[in-house]
Amino acid sequence: MLKAMRKMFGAGAEQFADPKDKIPLGEVLRRDWFELWYQPKIDLKTMRLVGAEALVRARHPQRGVVSPFFFLPDASEDELLDLTERVIMTALADWELFAEHGVSMKFAVNVPVSAFVKLPIAQMLREGRPRAANWPGLVLEVTEDEIIHDLNLANDVAAALRDLNCNLALDDFGAGYSSLARLRQLPFSELKIDRSYVMNCNSDRLNGGLCETIVELGKRFGLKTVAEGIETTHESHKLQGIGCNVGQGFLFAKPMPKGQLIGLMRQRLMKEPPVPQAVRGMGYARA
Repeated sequence: MLKAMRKMFGAGAEQFADPKDKIPLGEVLRRDWFELWYQPKIDLKTMRLVGAEALVRARHPQRGVVSPFFFLPDASEDELLDLTERVIMTALADWELFAEHGVSMKFAVNVPVSAFVKLPIAQMLREGRPRAANWPGLVLEVTEDEIIHDLNLANDVAAALRDLNCNLALDDFGAGYSSLARLRQLPFSELKIDRSYVMNCNSDRLNGGLCETIVELGKRFGLKTVAEGIETTHESHKLQGIGCNVGQGFLFAKPMPKGQLIGLMRQRLMKEPPVPQAVRGMGYARA
């Protein structure tokens, strides 16, 4: 579970430079240092922002904003479940804040499979969801290597979420080596292509071929495909050319505080008419 949590909340695979730099997750939660940052998701055909993925950060009083790999690795399961609950509820509240500023988009949050068993997620969404008529719902991302072992649970969860206008995305697709037979049984609306396949997909024949295969599978099964970890225009053009629907990565934007994303979106909404490559023109690229 811990390995999946590190990935899901944006912890990455970094190693600690010094053990004393670690911060207990319990302290982060107890002192309310936790906050969500958002990384934009871009329609690769129109280059418009169509959503954002919520990622965890901690705002330490002395060290400033701290990446998850400093506070997740030694966390207990109860602390990680507490964090999952806070992520979901915060994302729901943040959507209402965005909406107050005239910005509406669909958020994605990462959820470990164990949380669907140990947390009343459907009830949390039912009671905490925005009541606005234009709420687009929430995407709950689960990693392929976790969910592939419990298809019954996946189908039960999807059925409970469907009535709440929420859906599941299969994260890191390709890393879990699902069979096609199993893929047909998975109740997902999105496939997220693992970043290891996106890297150099324009020049690496193997990675490029894998991306093409996943996108084609998505089309055949009626699923949206999302490429994560896009860092170059060449990768973006390759993915656009093969029909990948959505992309995210440092090429377009790093994760940012919600206030910054709201400000950028408001700038965009005031522009008449919208310009091509609007995302990069609004300052979303790596500055």
